[in-house]
Amino acid sequence: MPADSGGGRAGACLKLARPGNCAMASLGALLASIACGGPEALSEFKVEIVLSMATVAAFTAAGNSFNDYFDRDVDRLAHPDRPIPRGLLSPSTALTISAVLFALALGLSIFVSPWSLIIVITSVGVMVGYEIVLKAEGFAGNLAISWLTGALFLFGGAAVDRLGLAAILAALAFLATLGREVIKDVQDVEGDRRTRRTLPMRVGQRNAGLVAAGALGTAVVLSPAPYLLDLLSVWYVPVVAAADAIFIYCALIQFENPERGQKAAKLAMIVALVAFLAGGVT
Repeated sequence: MPADSGGGRAGACLKLARPGNCAMASLGALLASIACGGPEALSEFKVEIVLSMATVAAFTAAGNSFNDYFDRDVDRLAHPDRPIPRGLLSPSTALTISAVLFALALGLSIFVSPWSLIIVITSVGVMVGYEIVLKAEGFAGNLAISWLTGALFLFGGAAVDRLGLAAILAALAFLATLGREVIKDVQDVEGDRRTRRTLPMRVGQRNAGLVAAGALGTAVVLSPAPYLLDLLSVWYVPVVAAADAIFIYCALIQFENPERGQKAAKLAMIVALVAFLAGGVT
């Protein structure tokens, strides 16, 4: 089918956006708002929360489209079923869709709060920089992905006017994500040699593992802060303690088994999210 032919364009645009990813990101924004503002925020800030979820969905769709534009050559082999390799959309169309969706995310964020607009502007800059330059630079790309993960909590907090708590949760998410991203690079060091210059390639796998362990360890050390500052309830403590235990296990096991380490980090991040929610809703 020729690029941009009418028959499959609507479906191709939908696939380009990856609606499943958008739905998960929107759910993340909702959970971040609840964690920061408690269940009462659902009624007090319902308009802002709905708009924040729509903003995150638009941003995610834009990022996916932008990624497909830059990865179109790699995708011919790695993901030949995506719209650009299949010829359902031209690269220029994907880039235009991405620009429109980024603009939509920026426009929607204006109606959430001034801080929300600032967070989205910054995140767009990070996303663009990641695809153009940072992805190939390894650790800089790890930092970019970690920012985008943490920014979800900033955005959720901005929607319910609890940016102080959101900043702490975002910092914890940033550190946990950074640790996991570095561990993934250790795991994938051989496969990345052609396209990326990752931290394990620059400093060695063991030293990169020490960086990952340092990030995870710092997250563990800082994890009591939301409770000690009386920002989350006591129910946060036992659940985050479980997350911390998994993070510590991850920091140790990743030296001999990076694959198991990054899977443990992913589980720990899910448990940490449950901890944020437990402390925010009770």
